[in-house]
Amino acid sequence: MDVSLLLNDLNAAQREAVAAPPGPLLVLAGAGSGKTRVLTHRVAWLVGVEHISPLSIMAVTFTNKAAQEMRGRIEAMLGFPVGGMWFGTFHGLSHRLLRAHWREAGLPQSFQILDSQDQLRLVRRTLKNLELDEAYWPPKQAQWFINSHKEAGRRPQHVGESRDPQQQQLLRVYQAYEEACRRMGLVDFAELLLRAYELLRDDSAMRRHYQQRFRHVLVDEFQDTNAIQYAWLKLFAADSGNLFVVGDDDQSIYGWRGARVENMLQFEKDFPGTKMIRLEQNYRSTATILKAANAVISHNDGRLGKDLWTEGKAGGPILLYTAYNDIDETNFVVDRVQDWIAQGQARQDVAILYRSNAQSRVLEEALLQAGIPYRVYGGLRFFERQEIKDALGYLRLLASRHDDPSFERIVNVPTRGLGNKTLEAVRALARAENLSLWLAAKRLVDSGGVPARAANALAAFLDLINTMDKETAELALAERVEHVLARSGLFEHYQKEQGERAETRIENLEELANACRNFAFDGDDDMDPLAAFLAHAALEAGEGQAEAWEDCVQLMSLHSAKGLEFALVFLTGMEEGLFPHQRSMNEPGRLEEERRLCYVGMTRAMRQLYVTHAEIRRLHGSEHHTSPSRFLGEMPEELVNVVRGAGSVYTAGGPSYRPPATQGSRETPAAGGMQLGQRVRHETFGEGVVLNVEGQGQHARVQVNFEGIGSKWLVTAYANLQQVS
Repeated sequence: MDVSLLLNDLNAAQREAVAAPPGPLLVLAGAGSGKTRVLTHRVAWLVGVEHISPLSIMAVTFTNKAAQEMRGRIEAMLGFPVGGMWFGTFHGLSHRLLRAHWREAGLPQSFQILDSQDQLRLVRRTLKNLELDEAYWPPKQAQWFINSHKEAGRRPQHVGESRDPQQQQLLRVYQAYEEACRRMGLVDFAELLLRAYELLRDDSAMRRHYQQRFRHVLVDEFQDTNAIQYAWLKLFAADSGNLFVVGDDDQSIYGWRGARVENMLQFEKDFPGTKMIRLEQNYRSTATILKAANAVISHNDGRLGKDLWTEGKAGGPILLYTAYNDIDETNFVVDRVQDWIAQGQARQDVAILYRSNAQSRVLEEALLQAGIPYRVYGGLRFFERQEIKDALGYLRLLASRHDDPSFERIVNVPTRGLGNKTLEAVRALARAENLSLWLAAKRLVDSGGVPARAANALAAFLDLINTMDKETAELALAERVEHVLARSGLFEHYQKEQGERAETRIENLEELANACRNFAFDGDDDMDPLAAFLAHAALEAGEGQAEAWEDCVQLMSLHSAKGLEFALVFLTGMEEGLFPHQRSMNEPGRLEEERRLCYVGMTRAMRQLYVTHAEIRRLHGSEHHTSPSRFLGEMPEELVNVVRGAGSVYTAGGPSYRPPATQGSRETPAAGGMQLGQRVRHETFGEGVVLNVEGQGQHARVQVNFEGIGSKWLVTAYANLQQVS
């Protein structure tokens, strides 16, 4: 193979990594520095130049798609297939190993893989067999307990004794679950890795065989490996030492799911003589964006260290917008997106990033209102999320007891001890008598048509709905929703899941209450506020996302953005307590991971980066005056232009907003010439602050937060609002 053809499209650092002599090699690959190119060229170099057999090479990636793309690129460079090479994910390669050696691994030849949902069902069945009530022992909590111990390499017998009764019971569940899997020949995802690791660890002959077979092991996204994955790699590479890993400690953002950035720091100790090569030339972002990202990440301790640079343009400054509140922030972002589209730019080149998935709701509503197609990348739209659909199920049943789909959805959420047999009896009676499920359940309770325990559980559910209806009948919409969320047990139910997922679900439920506060109810006589809001939610869910092939704006969490790039990026919600998230203040290492997340978000931008924050944001059911994120303060002032700065001042009448006339400011007057944050006076309601604006001309409306009364939407043509200077 012509060496010059293989290396001439690489920079100096990339060439050094590709053509490095055998031995342990750590490639510290910065964002946008061409790490995939280095990996594929390294394999092609080994086969085409060093004449290493493809059978002696194993390449590990984190997604099947990445493995397929890598294989395709290598075969295109070499000009022939590399079928004997092992390409795949940790789970895929472990599965291949166990299929080949099922007997040695102590598995039946026909063993089956449990996906996450199948595993959850088996955990639920295990809890039932142990006579543990799901209301107190949530299946997802038990599933998390089992998987976290497996990913740390611990079988039940390796889990230390605990005086905590909860930990003792979860360990009992783990033991029973393991026995059930053994009896039925089932293997979950975490088990694939652990079983493959144990097989090689305990069978010296087999370990030597695979160490001699795979003389070259290459790993992508090494910073995302967990404890068992790194132990797995060390077994394969212990003999040859030819472990070629590519990663970036500054992009390690998955600690909450077991990834250990410490693996990168430990690598040189575990493999003496390791050569480290830094890929610092960036082919994605402008010099300004890179300098700002370097400045932010430099505040982290214990880094391996690198500075991204580019031969490209300096580019324009990072633009900072200080919004009055989250509505103002959203309007600003959507307005900039409209400007971008008006200039003939593609919508698909725009990404709006956020720390919390709950932030997507106001963005989704504003984009829908503006007629801008969008997709929530790597996640569900707000009204499609499980916890939101559960909450809406309760609200719909309050509005109509005969809503069968809602009855089915929430009758056992949270769990009330209602089994399939009882629910089938309800369905059968409903079909036979042409009744709603609600009436069928009531009749079974009254007639004693089901066993006493089931009747009591059904009766408790019916009473709960009726009681909540009475308790909330006179409450405002938002207060009604908050009461239902708390009284139904949904908050407590999802809190038991633990971890980041549980916190995300709680934030989404709280955002549902915020949605009700901001809901513009027009007072239609045919609908009460709850019915109107439920119709609004159904219509929004029914809008659907843009299709994958459509030119549409991308909405996504910062975690979902890793590995992607966009010409225009908005990094929103840059406030203390939101980003960095509040929980990062209390857990060691989490603040540094939040900073890495900021670094990842900034380096997604190719041409233009906006960073935004709000002075007031509604969180956890109430408005909070927020402080700008510390990450904003870590960006060099000379690289940032203020589009609009902070303008909060306090008067005797409370907070008001006076937007400064800063360079580049594009204040859009509200109806009647009012600005967001403007203090106004109403003849009946007194003084208040403008929170939101909608429509134009005779149809223009404003949302005003009146002191002592709360938020109201008013038609400006009839409200006769007076501006207060």
